Amino acid sequence: MIEVRLRDDERIEQALRLFKRKVQRSGLLQELRKKRYYVKPSEARQLKAAAARRRRRKRSASRDE
Repeated sequence: MIEVRLRDDERIEQALRLFKRKVQRSGLLQELRKKRYYVKPSEARQLKAAAARRRRRKRSASRDE
């Protein structure tokens, strides 16, 4: 569980910004988006392969420059 302790001299806006940053870094929101609906194992494999192809294409394009 992500937790932010607020000090006496800290403003709520700063604490909220810190909380958002911690949630972003932990990958919690991405995981929630993935689990929003069920994905069949075969479909998950296709998505994973497509993501790998995109990464490979992106890496090769950056090396060519």
